[in-house]
Amino acid sequence: MTPPLARIAGRLLPSVSLSGLGRRMVLGSLVGVVAGVGAIVFNLCCEVVSHFLIDGWAGYRPASPPGEHHFLEHTGTPFWIWWLPVTAALGGLLSGLIVRRFAPEAAGHGTDAAIHAYHEKQGRISAKVPLVKIVASALTIGSGGSGGREGPIAQIGAGFGSWLADRFHLSHRERRILLASGMGAGVGSIFHAPLAGALFASEILYSDAEFESDVLIPAAVSTIVGYSVFSIHSGFEPLFATPGFVFTDPTELLVYTVLALTVTLAAGLFVKVFYGVHDFCERLKAPPGVLPMLGGAVTGLIGVGLYHLAGGDLRVLDVLSFGYGTLQDGLMDRDVTILLLLLLALGKMVTTSVSIGSGGSGGVFGPSMVIGGSVGGVVGLLGQRVLPDIVQQPGTYVLVGMAGFFAAAANAPISTLVMVSEMTGNYRMIVPALWVCSIAFLLGRPFKLYRSQVTSRLESGAHRHELLVDLLAGTRVQDLIEQGALETDIVTVRDTMPLDEIVRLFSRTEQHYFPMLDEEGEMVGIVSANDVRHMIEDRDVGAFVIASDIAAFDVVTLTPKTDLDAALQRFVSLDVAELPVVDPDDRRKVLGMLSRRVLIRAYNEAKARFKERVTG
Repeated sequence: MTPPLARIAGRLLPSVSLSGLGRRMVLGSLVGVVAGVGAIVFNLCCEVVSHFLIDGWAGYRPASPPGEHHFLEHTGTPFWIWWLPVTAALGGLLSGLIVRRFAPEAAGHGTDAAIHAYHEKQGRISAKVPLVKIVASALTIGSGGSGGREGPIAQIGAGFGSWLADRFHLSHRERRILLASGMGAGVGSIFHAPLAGALFASEILYSDAEFESDVLIPAAVSTIVGYSVFSIHSGFEPLFATPGFVFTDPTELLVYTVLALTVTLAAGLFVKVFYGVHDFCERLKAPPGVLPMLGGAVTGLIGVGLYHLAGGDLRVLDVLSFGYGTLQDGLMDRDVTILLLLLLALGKMVTTSVSIGSGGSGGVFGPSMVIGGSVGGVVGLLGQRVLPDIVQQPGTYVLVGMAGFFAAAANAPISTLVMVSEMTGNYRMIVPALWVCSIAFLLGRPFKLYRSQVTSRLESGAHRHELLVDLLAGTRVQDLIEQGALETDIVTVRDTMPLDEIVRLFSRTEQHYFPMLDEEGEMVGIVSANDVRHMIEDRDVGAFVIASDIAAFDVVTLTPKTDLDAALQRFVSLDVAELPVVDPDDRRKVLGMLSRRVLIRAYNEAKARFKERVTG
């Protein structure tokens, strides 16, 4: 979210008061508008950088699918491949310097940062991150670095959603919903896939087969608006064109099973390479911008090496930048070879890992499509050689491979399946694509391309309180008493006890709060160890103080009938370590002290039982 845009929105909506569904519709639509405009701006930024660097300097003009429109004329610069390492290094240097100076959290792939903000930051994203992400990613990708466009666009939408929630003082829950809606709107816009964008926003948050149901409808509103705004500028046709693919032979599912196994192994390899490079670079100490610069240079050199291995076939240079041109050729079965596709798949794994892992900026969904489609094309071409009567359209394996690879790597089978169908405008391959995505998802569970994904709601900061309520509300303090967890052998003080005696008493126990009893043995207050500690610092006063002078008389208590959720709320609101448990019929009669430590242990045990019940 850019600061000028924030100011404009603030003036246009100074006092909007909405509630419920209406508020989500209006704010979701605003998020969609910003995501769509952001996608347009980012596309133009990438094109401008590419025009002046890899086109203007190196004379390299990568092919594009039909749904990707360009608005600048190509330069007349002759192609010279050795400029590519230079341009990529320059882009990496500038990107790294900008990120380090203005927003270090803008490095890497932005979708993961948005997922982390959803789970652990109450949906908050700094307003400067999307702007920095646009510039840094355009420099990384436009200069030849390998990355996808969905990360920056996802952060634009997510950042604006977070800002809007703060502007209208919405709850943490609603801020998270607007963040996820913005993320879905960005992805759905840039890939011409509105339905998939909404599903992506609600599915990508978890590595288990779980959806964030509250996100789905608001994300659908945002994605529809974002897609419409972006498509006014870039056209409404699908990103890729496909021939008349059909699925009519169930025996071909055997070959698709081989494809599922292959893309799962490839996804595992990519995740290991990606985070291996990332973690290695994290351990290195280098001046700002140096690692991204070296990453860009290495990426360009890999492109040079693969170009010579492929016998001068320019299409292998799709290991750089976006790299969708060869995918289009594979879908249309236009003279693609097994060697070309293998070099592209393996090369794209390494260049993406080096470009982003070294500190560059960009997404990973786009490269995943290239890697998965290339691996699928290899399986399709081999299948056609071995089983020509069954595998008649190798291009279908490119399409299905795109979906299966990302389903395994990102644990998002449903949204990926729909997204690839919308990106290609082909829904007739749903059956084999669903088959491959399901197998790849099940086998790819050990892999996690988005590290910020959590397994399920049990692990999400967005739902910890809700689950805590569910787990503790059915358990009462009486249950802890029966388990022997309540501390009944407690230290008490008399209301007339002098301070020096209290200090000696406290030194012999680990108890922090002490019921104060009157001469009849009934609790009339409570003395805190902290209050005693503060009092003994004043030596002049300390000698004349008794327990009733420092006690709190408005005592918050628990009874055996109190459920543990209510008990926890009292602990949290008072920020205390212990509370007295009293007889419900005589609240001056102390039964014992319940500690927060015991309560947390009871919650962890209940959580473990719940997880065992869910998974078992």
